[in-house]
Amino acid sequence: MIVDLQKFLKEEGVFWKELEAALDSLEKEPGLTMTLDEVKRFHYLYQRASAGLAKITTFSAEPDIRRYLESLVARAYGEVQESRAIPHRFSPFTWFFVRFPRTFRRHYLALLLAASIILAGCLFGGAAIVLDPGSKEVLVSFSHLQDSPAERVAREESSKEDLLAGKKMRGTAFYITHNTQVSIFMIGLGATYGIGTVILLFYNGVILGAVALDYILAGQATFLLAWLSPHGVVEIPAFLLAGQTGLILAGALIGWGRRVPLMARLRKVSADIVTMVFGIAFLLCWAGFVEAFVSQYHEPVIPYAVKTGFAVVEFFTLVLFLGFAGMKRRKHDDR
Repeated sequence: MIVDLQKFLKEEGVFWKELEAALDSLEKEPGLTMTLDEVKRFHYLYQRASAGLAKITTFSAEPDIRRYLESLVARAYGEVQESRAIPHRFSPFTWFFVRFPRTFRRHYLALLLAASIILAGCLFGGAAIVLDPGSKEVLVSFSHLQDSPAERVAREESSKEDLLAGKKMRGTAFYITHNTQVSIFMIGLGATYGIGTVILLFYNGVILGAVALDYILAGQATFLLAWLSPHGVVEIPAFLLAGQTGLILAGALIGWGRRVPLMARLRKVSADIVTMVFGIAFLLCWAGFVEAFVSQYHEPVIPYAVKTGFAVVEFFTLVLFLGFAGMKRRKHDDR
């Protein structure tokens, strides 16, 4: 019960004005964040205004003040109860080192399927070379791989001329654009319910298996490892990720018996697909630089041990990145 209305209005009006100013600031700047002390103060002002409204309703002579308080308390209640998403500014660093590896791990079953398909292709290509050496002309379409491995190794190791002199950036651009185009095409073929993605994965596995076994049977395993591994330890996993992404798209299209509308399934995976596409493109950019500046140079220019050691570092870095990056932050977010 209010004994002295004027005194009550004078004392409480200060708190009401403070609450009104805080509400105006929140409504003008939806992304405004408050400190813990500010939140506590806002809640105190809200409770005090609510108590004042309860008291003023018993005093029928001041309908304007009652309406003012009702509006103020309603606005404050809306702010207290609102679930406002905290706006995040896009950070390329956070995206690549947190979101990309998390997305990769979340769809590990699609990765295992893609790896199985490309492995089957490798076995087929290797078997074809063993059973029918002449099939290399059909399986391997690259002209520089049609020669005898021993002849190519002897020619490149004895060459004193830098074949990429003045052309390294041109070669880098070619490797990046070609490999990125193949990867995006492989992802896009997921729209064929995964059939096209499976075929392209298998075909790339056939080429890899045929080339690898051709050089191994010719006794050029060391050259093969030093030639392919510096860029291959990144490029081949990037192709696997592209196959994984195409299979993710295929899975959304197929639905696997889930009673979810097609558009809802596609919306659910769309962000993951975009994340994978850009992550794969970044990996292929790195592989393109390595292929032009490292892989195409052989002994005595760059010792094979150095190239292989470099590839080992790359491989374990990539495994640690894709396998563990972003895990600590996820645990912190869950808490």
